[in-house]
Amino acid sequence: MTKNKKNQPVKKETDVGEGILSPNASWEFGDNVPEKFSAHVKRSVPLYEEGHNVVQKLSDHFVQENSICYELGVSTATLLKQLAQRHSKAKWVGVDIEPKMIEQAQKEIEIFDGHLSNIELVVEDINVYPYEKSDFIVSYYTIQFVPPRLKQALLNRIYETLNWGGAFLMFEKVRGPDARFQDILNSLYTDFKLEQGYSSEEIIGKSRSLKGVLEPFSSKGNLDLLSRAGFVDIMTIFKFICFEGFLAIK
Repeated sequence: MTKNKKNQPVKKETDVGEGILSPNASWEFGDNVPEKFSAHVKRSVPLYEEGHNVVQKLSDHFVQENSICYELGVSTATLLKQLAQRHSKAKWVGVDIEPKMIEQAQKEIEIFDGHLSNIELVVEDINVYPYEKSDFIVSYYTIQFVPPRLKQALLNRIYETLNWGGAFLMFEKVRGPDARFQDILNSLYTDFKLEQGYSSEEIIGKSRSLKGVLEPFSSKGNLDLLSRAGFVDIMTIFKFICFEGFLAIK
């Protein structure tokens, strides 16, 4: 580890793909990540765009005219702008704690369609944001980055925010139910990333950067969170290796 001019340790940064540099245990969504995020996540998450298609089609069952709908951790708004175009009479609010992500989202929305007036982008922590009553809330690989001590309280707030009959759609990376299954999932996911053209160094660098930042639960752990929040009607709507989408209806 090198030191800066003030003789303080400086964490060594590693290329984790797409030219994104990140130190050990310090992954974040600022710096140059927003402008490279879309390309990076499409290569890193299996069936990323197919999952977007599932979300859009599911939204038809819950979004009404004048509904208020949220995407938590909106990142560059790739999914939100598709939903807003599909349901043009509903209000869509994208919440993200990273200002640079919101800036990039605004740019991409303007490129996509500068007339999407039913979108509002907000720089805010999803754990404290004052939600209005909603018919549809999406978290697309976001809650896995929420510290475990805060997850249950967030899920409780989401349940209370939904109108009766409203839906919460949560996509998450999930851990295996035991060590053997976790080893299998890790092996399959590593093979996937190698097939995407990532080098061993990039894969290891990304894994190291996510230590203590990405905190996924097992499928059962996520189901338990949803149940404790008050959801009774829950099902898995999407599953591929260690990536899973849960549909919970209030």
